[in-house]
Amino acid sequence: MATDIRTAELKKPVDLAEYLFRRLHQVGVRGVHGVPGDFNLVALDYIPKTGLNWVGNTNELNAEAQTDVKKGYAADGYARIKGISAVVTTFGVGELSLVNAIAGAYSEYVPIVHIVGTPSTISQRDGLLLHHTLGNGNFDVFADMSRDITCAMAKLNDPQDAPMLIDHVIRECWVQSRPVYIALPTDMVQKKVEGQRLETPIDLSYPTNLPEKEDYAVGVILKYLHAAKNPIILVDACAVRHRVLEEVDELVKKSGLPTFVAPMGKGAVNETLPNYVGVYAGDGSTPGVKDRVEASDLVLSIGAIKSDFNTAGFTYRVGQLATIDFHSDYIRVRYSEYPGVRMKGVLQKVIAKMGKLNVQGISGDKVNNEIASEDQHMSHDEVISHAWLWPRVGQWLIPNDIVITETGTANFGIWETRFPEGVTALSQVLWGSIGYSVGACQGAALAAKETDNRRTILFVGDGSFQLTAQEVSTMIRHDLNPIIFVICNEGYTIERLIHGMEASYNDVQQWKYKDLVAAFGAHPKKYKTYQVKTKKEADDLFNDKEFAAAPYLQFVEIYMPKEDAPRALKLTTQASAKLNARLE
Repeated sequence: MATDIRTAELKKPVDLAEYLFRRLHQVGVRGVHGVPGDFNLVALDYIPKTGLNWVGNTNELNAEAQTDVKKGYAADGYARIKGISAVVTTFGVGELSLVNAIAGAYSEYVPIVHIVGTPSTISQRDGLLLHHTLGNGNFDVFADMSRDITCAMAKLNDPQDAPMLIDHVIRECWVQSRPVYIALPTDMVQKKVEGQRLETPIDLSYPTNLPEKEDYAVGVILKYLHAAKNPIILVDACAVRHRVLEEVDELVKKSGLPTFVAPMGKGAVNETLPNYVGVYAGDGSTPGVKDRVEASDLVLSIGAIKSDFNTAGFTYRVGQLATIDFHSDYIRVRYSEYPGVRMKGVLQKVIAKMGKLNVQGISGDKVNNEIASEDQHMSHDEVISHAWLWPRVGQWLIPNDIVITETGTANFGIWETRFPEGVTALSQVLWGSIGYSVGACQGAALAAKETDNRRTILFVGDGSFQLTAQEVSTMIRHDLNPIIFVICNEGYTIERLIHGMEASYNDVQQWKYKDLVAAFGAHPKKYKTYQVKTKKEADDLFNDKEFAAAPYLQFVEIYMPKEDAPRALKLTTQASAKLNARLE
């Protein structure tokens, strides 16, 4: 295999690392997350040269195992706002620390370009006994671990084919909406490659459906849609991940059909529309939502992920005979499947041809951010309950907010809010890695700062926050302005509800959480902290215009009883406990 290319043969020679980072810039990346290590240091020098910003850790004393996973969470949050992200780690110890975050991105369809600085091709060829290895001369073992959690992989061992490999994996990352892996050896960083390719953007267009196959599927869909007496729309996460939100919005508006979202699809639909009803999650739904969905004779299910927490413990009661599934690589009409037919083209044709449909009125209770009368008491010592908090949060949110919730009380509580238009919701319901939301908040806030500076709001429990608290330091370093609510309820409430309500393993040491902002070195004029323990204090804070304006980082300790939880969480954890205890 060739190890170099004669520069004279290249029309516009550029260094390989420059080519890689310029390609990332072209597809929209501006901030590159990661942790420096000796196998990636020279490559990192190219980041500012290509118009990118390095978003690294603020304290070099931290071990990579403590920081790389948080950078992965941050890259995940960044990608969910910007459309794609990049993270750089070092060989072995760094990349393995990131595996948890990359696996989560793979399971939830989040496009991350993972770049690993590896030992030189010469060291690998000679099997040298290097640090960060297993000591057995096998330099492929870590990449092999990543194969099943990435959709494409490129080892840039030859500068001649490196540009083609880079373009291929970035395209696959975008089109499949999943992570990819790029191995960049130290001796390849400064090798010259053909830079003329940079003049032609990477083709990020989706493959088109075969017209005859697509038209047939559309015809079958329209047949059942027109025959239905009580059809509805149910939107889930893959509608977001596979970029069909414009089509979904047009379908909801033009059809007028009652529209619902699954928990992972929260934010995928404009919830101010009159035909939006609420979140459907089987038994975890409000009674009005549950009854309306399960009474339908046809469900247009768009981008469904029917996982346990997304269905309140597999309590969906919608049969396949009454369902048309739209997915990124197939359509299923009742029990007939059409593989290779992507939903984007099908949705566009269904919208164009559907005409007038049978639309039944929306009966039952809509989610409307009204606090139930029994929860409206506002005495000075009235503790904050989930039943009160989440409708109140819904009243406080404004259009285009970014709302991040940890997979715990916060994620299940946010179901009880009705969002203003344009709100983006981030959560990790399927993978559910504890502490994810804090890193994701950093990435989302950075992405917001790079674009339209939307408010970025985090709700996280105290137990989860303790795992990734140091990302607040990164937020301070990069002058980000999130509003962080740490729900102080003495530990892991979601675990308590599954098993061990009073068990010590579900407890955490109580921190002075709001004091961490100062401890991380924030300038006194660039942050503000709060502590709220009653409904009155929380309500006053939500009514504070300066607080709502989010002029700087704001950190709120919000105290709630440890036994309290949203209704949907209680139902879901009961189902989870039963599933865990099942013997066969």
